[in-house]
Amino acid sequence: MKLALFDDARLGANRLGVLVEDGVVDVTASLPWPHDPDPLTAGWWRRLCRDFADVREELARAADKGPALDPADVRLRAPVLNPSKIVACASNYADHVAEMHGVQERTLGKVEHWMMNFDVFLKAPSSISGPQDDIVLPDAVVNAGQEIHHESELVIVIGTGGRDIPEADALAHVLGYTIGLDITVRSAADRSRRKSYDTFSPLGPCVVTADEVGDPSDLRIRLTVNGEERQHVHTATLITKVPAIVAYASSMMTLLPGDVIFTGAPPGVGPIERGDRLDTHITRIGAMRLNVR
Repeated sequence: MKLALFDDARLGANRLGVLVEDGVVDVTASLPWPHDPDPLTAGWWRRLCRDFADVREELARAADKGPALDPADVRLRAPVLNPSKIVACASNYADHVAEMHGVQERTLGKVEHWMMNFDVFLKAPSSISGPQDDIVLPDAVVNAGQEIHHESELVIVIGTGGRDIPEADALAHVLGYTIGLDITVRSAADRSRRKSYDTFSPLGPCVVTADEVGDPSDLRIRLTVNGEERQHVHTATLITKVPAIVAYASSMMTLLPGDVIFTGAPPGVGPIERGDRLDTHITRIGAMRLNVR
């Protein structure tokens, strides 16, 4: 199932939809609990992540009945609401680790070797934007001449959550997957700071449930900038695979329903500038087109 959040002039904000072949079906009324459109208090979304198995059949019936809304008449939002945290993986593709030596030599004047090892860090949830929002480059960063890079990634959305989740059980705690861009300032600042500007975590176009995605190690990620291919990688080459990522992150922090985990930047990262058009695609999940301003 492809779960989407959308705004509609007639129906309201942050509606729950299911993407179908000819549009999006509003299934909000099929939820067995109240729908709160305010993203800051929208506990209904986190409850959906936690209890999706209980409502899946009813949502599927509603999606089958339709009618489908024309995509031109709705605005897709980021397919998550106010997660307690964004967890992001660093140095999770060997070829990206290799390319970062040159990137750091150019942008920092040296290589920070400790940054070449796999680990996780946090991004601000306020950096999340949607598939129809622009990426906004901060004036101060641009004026300082610092590079701002794209990183197109597979993103995990947590379902039931938990602490100290065994790797063997980890996939049972995943609601589904979406596409994310981890927009990054290349500077000496802390990772969390330079990756947490507003609009620096675009997500979309939907969350595809784990059963429909299948093996998360069998997906292809591709990103182009102004039509030129920059990133093209298979998730089989992740150093730390999705089950191990979930287990590792949960060994340090309780993962809550609706939390978001970026799985790591593939090789091919590079600078973006105002006026650029980014197209990113992951097999069995979908595609996003984002403009930079």
